[in-house]
Amino acid sequence: MSCLGSWPEPVVCVQSLAESGIRTIPVRYVKPPSQRPSGAAVKRNVWRNIPVVDMEKLQSAAEVTAMAEACKEWGFFHVINHGINGEMMECLKDKWTQFFHQPLDLKRQYANSPTTYEGYGSRLGIEKGAILDWSDYFFINYLPVSLRNTAKWPAFPPSKELIEEYGKEMVKLCEKVMKGLSMGLGLEEEYLLKAFGGEEGIGACMRANMYPKCPQPDLTLGLSPHSDPGGITILLPDHNVPGLQVRKGDDWITIDPIPNALIVNVADQIQVLSNGIYKSVNHRVIVNSNKDRVSLAFFYNPRSDLIIEPAKVLVTEERPALFPPMTFDEYRLQIRKRGICGTLQQEQSI
Repeated sequence: MSCLGSWPEPVVCVQSLAESGIRTIPVRYVKPPSQRPSGAAVKRNVWRNIPVVDMEKLQSAAEVTAMAEACKEWGFFHVINHGINGEMMECLKDKWTQFFHQPLDLKRQYANSPTTYEGYGSRLGIEKGAILDWSDYFFINYLPVSLRNTAKWPAFPPSKELIEEYGKEMVKLCEKVMKGLSMGLGLEEEYLLKAFGGEEGIGACMRANMYPKCPQPDLTLGLSPHSDPGGITILLPDHNVPGLQVRKGDDWITIDPIPNALIVNVADQIQVLSNGIYKSVNHRVIVNSNKDRVSLAFFYNPRSDLIIEPAKVLVTEERPALFPPMTFDEYRLQIRKRGICGTLQQEQSI
């Protein structure tokens, strides 16, 4: 997939800014008043936390229904009993934390470009003069194997085998979630997997996120409001530092991480295939003045050259097709040109 080969401006490491002792954030990171955390309703009520799905019970009709209702109502849910080893998850987060605290010149050996985003970076989108987010990241291609280049993975601290093992386990979990999503739509359990290109066609990538502490957290965001462009996203959150917020009506709800649980969200391609029954919901990340926050997102996507469109069985006279057919490559290219901003599908619905 072609895109601009270089960033429009020099890339600044946000973590270095935070560690420099500044008391005022640069104007490039100051959000408009309407987008600031202090300028919108923010609620954090445990009773309004996102639903929980028990993966060990997913063969039951009740749990499938619970997952489907979560996707219709929230677009987000926790998964428990997911089969991913807790020690492995914590070890991987620790490795990424160690990486982000390496000297900047070492991290910049892995500096990325907007062509693929693979590597170490601090911005999304190629708009010159754009208002930036208060975060750094490391992006890794995992599937298809032809795109996996372990030479571009961090060599310090040594964690390549751990990243590979975590990726294998996440792919297995994503397949289980996809089957549950299919059944929740009344489709054959393999339907969505096949629509994504089958086991050999799936795309997957990871992004380790560093949200440094910020001297003015009420003026900026770690990640601007957006929906994810791919299929599904599974987040390994920082269980000690909440920051992920989900849009619910007119409110931003801060998700309270559950120990050992993962957070799943529906992304744009599943919303298309479900013809809008499942919701790809806007979400964002807030930062704080006291602590860094590290999380790891795993993105599970359709084969890049496949046409994605509403499932024929979900299109009726009463509910016509809501989205135009488009390959994931075409969709993703538009996202990369404009940067992380809202939901592109809302602009393209039929």
